[in-house]
Amino acid sequence: MAKPLGSTGEFFKRRDEWRKHPMLTNQLRHATPGLGIALVAFGIYLVGEQVYDRLYKPSTQHHHSPSSSSH
Repeated sequence: MAKPLGSTGEFFKRRDEWRKHPMLTNQLRHATPGLGIALVAFGIYLVGEQVYDRLYKPSTQHHHSPSSSSH
């Protein structure tokens, strides 16, 4: 069973009640409602791009036709 709070413990308990107010909890989550989904989607895009680049990597041998430079 919990130990009874003394007058000092009760004082601090009342002083900390504002921290649990609904307006203060999860404030960032409510301010940015789609941020989590957007970050997951962006991460999937980055991984997909890396996989695509590795699968369809262009060959390093390019055939260049001789051209004249006009410098």
